[in-house]
Amino acid sequence: MNLTDWARAQGIAPRIAYRWFREGTLPVPAERVGTRTILVNIDAYTSPSVTGGVGLYARVSSHVQTSDLARQAARLSEWAAKAGHQVVRVESEIASGMNGARTKARQLSADPAVTTVVVEHKDRLGRMNVELVAAAADG
Repeated sequence: MNLTDWARAQGIAPRIAYRWFREGTLPVPAERVGTRTILVNIDAYTSPSVTGGVGLYARVSSHVQTSDLARQAARLSEWAAKAGHQVVRVESEIASGMNGARTKARQLSADPAVTTVVVEHKDRLGRMNVELVAAAADG
């Protein structure tokens, strides 16, 4: 699978996936096969022993932290790949941790393909938000 298709399937911007490839931090094996083509080895990425799908959620609270958001998503993706989990959805957003007004987190928790949500730190999901738990229970 080419890098652009892989990135879009993971919910990651292709330019970020390309940057990860250049920096050597892409969480899946990939190789350059031409001047403009990078192929991702998806066989090494998915593991048949893992049941259910993993949803990755990254969040920062302000636009100033946008670069932190990309790094957070990269660390989550790398961890999931090394652990052999099948990532079915990646969501990143800029939103406050003090309320439940987070569209991407709600979409992630409502996705039936996602059986486990992974966050880097528990405060990324919520600090005192019961709205997210209620949304997950209703979904």
